[in-house]
Amino acid sequence: MSDSGGGRRNPLSGIWPVLEIGVCCLALVLLAVIPIADAVMRIFFKLGFPDAQGLLVHVLLVAGLFTGLVTTKNGEHLSIGLVEYFSGEKTKRIALTAGHIFSSFVVTLIAWASLSFIKIGLMGRLICGIIPDRAFALVIPLAYIIMAFRFASLAPLKGVSRALAFLAPVLATVLSLPIIAKAVWGFELSEFFITYGDMLSFAAWRLKIPGIILLVLAAAGGTPLFTVMGGFALLLIAAAGGESDVAANQVYLALTQENIAPIPLFTLSGFFLSESKAGRRLVACFRGLFGGFPGGMIVATVVICAFFTSFTGASGVTILALGGLLYTILREHLGYPESFTIGLLTSTGSIGLLFPPSLPVILVGATTQTHILHLFAGGVIPGIILVLSVIILGIAVSAKTLGKNANASSIPAPSFNLKSALAGIKESALEILLPVFLVVAFFSGILSITELGAVSLVYVFIVEVLVHRDIPLKDCWLVFKKAIPIIGGVLSIIAFSMALSYYIIDSQVPQNLAAWMVAAVESKYLFLLMLNAFLLIVGCLMDIFSAILVVLPLVSPLGAAYGIDPVHLGIIFIINLEVGFLTPPVGLNLFLASYRFKKPFMEICRHVLPFLLIQFAVVLLVTYIPALSTFLSNLF
Repeated sequence: MSDSGGGRRNPLSGIWPVLEIGVCCLALVLLAVIPIADAVMRIFFKLGFPDAQGLLVHVLLVAGLFTGLVTTKNGEHLSIGLVEYFSGEKTKRIALTAGHIFSSFVVTLIAWASLSFIKIGLMGRLICGIIPDRAFALVIPLAYIIMAFRFASLAPLKGVSRALAFLAPVLATVLSLPIIAKAVWGFELSEFFITYGDMLSFAAWRLKIPGIILLVLAAAGGTPLFTVMGGFALLLIAAAGGESDVAANQVYLALTQENIAPIPLFTLSGFFLSESKAGRRLVACFRGLFGGFPGGMIVATVVICAFFTSFTGASGVTILALGGLLYTILREHLGYPESFTIGLLTSTGSIGLLFPPSLPVILVGATTQTHILHLFAGGVIPGIILVLSVIILGIAVSAKTLGKNANASSIPAPSFNLKSALAGIKESALEILLPVFLVVAFFSGILSITELGAVSLVYVFIVEVLVHRDIPLKDCWLVFKKAIPIIGGVLSIIAFSMALSYYIIDSQVPQNLAAWMVAAVESKYLFLLMLNAFLLIVGCLMDIFSAILVVLPLVSPLGAAYGIDPVHLGIIFIINLEVGFLTPPVGLNLFLASYRFKKPFMEICRHVLPFLLIQFAVVLLVTYIPALSTFLSNLF
């Protein structure tokens, strides 16, 4: 940015972006170092790292806020994306402008509310004996104030109208005067601010229904989901007579949960795998093992995609990272029809969500207080059935289509070569050992899930950077840079959706809904069918992290009312959302495949339909046979 006088560059404009990325990278590295140091000291020296948990969760807080800042700067926060269906560039621009202005307004409210929470709500304890927890917490208002001005500056406006976008944080500041006064004077508020706060609460109560409608429209218009959830939380809390620092408190609690720490760690591990040549090695290995058998490469494709998705979660990285390579092998080298190839690759983009170390499974466990070990055990059989069903369908469809394809029949099928197979295993041995090591270490209880995430990241770093040298050491920061927006988007949603979940639970909505549902629907099996339909809609409209944090607290009491095992309910929830990624009109994987393979959206939908139907059949099977989910979990 140049000043108006001499056109000199503002030094902060160059320093601050580097500082942001640097803080993000340092925080993510510390998230891995602290658990490993604690585990080493505990195992070998019989004592732990001093206050490891306190330091870990506060580093997580910094990581969540600074990665959120970078995500805002890049304009990569998760949204529903219905704005893509709007006709006309002007309509899209209006929706985008409104979304950015609204987001600026909401994060400003949270920023001011956090000041009150920090002064009154935090006890001021020392982390590791020397660092006040309030020092870490001050990152909350700092980050959200910067985020507010970034959202305002991203609004596609020019001239005077551009300046008007910055009125959003000003208006939010005016509305926050009662909470600012509370932060300044504590509970000794003047009569004016008490009256002013009551007026705002009354206005929120009167405007609750129109506000909810506007928030739904904002979400449909492409407003970032985390600010929509924050808007819901602030509106409903205010309408109930609460104060906004309650929402700030929930943001703090959400980003200081130890169970959340594995999410950025496993996400970063997934990015190191996807940016390296691990995918090529695994493809070569499985091609050598199965390529000589009918449909062997289809088996390899599904297994490899399941492996990558278990690490990268529901971010679509698998389609983007491996789609081109696998498309080339299936379509050009083996002669599979284009429709079949695209359908298979799109449908396997989220097929590993039930296997360790799946991030959605971790989040379900943290949300419902269900043991993560039991959830992972419960997901094994349904996950295998889902993988096998896609493999069987793939082989059957490919055999039928290849028989009709004269060009494909002229391509000689590769023959099995033991030497090539062994060479492939040798090259990819370290990647193949990773899931084996993780499963053994976790299910044996040697490492906690957080320590597992840390070890996974360090292991992948050593293998891909130091052993195979796929990623030069000097370019590692580029991998961090690609992963940070995904991490920031997910953690931002976790933070704000926790505030909304607090209101939902505090107002006893789940209990009231459960009582009404039990009275209206007596049959457990009818309820399960209705739940499947509802979750499929949720899965195609919301990202999986938002759905888990907002919808699952509503569904859990319903499951308990109908006597559904919490592990079974968790698996039903995840597998439905997994299939929701393939469900038109807004399934996430459909859009990613359209982008990756450069095909029209409706054409992608047609290609995916057979795989969507078979996966839905598996959903019904898992739903109505609880033993598939509970058999292994009961062993623990």
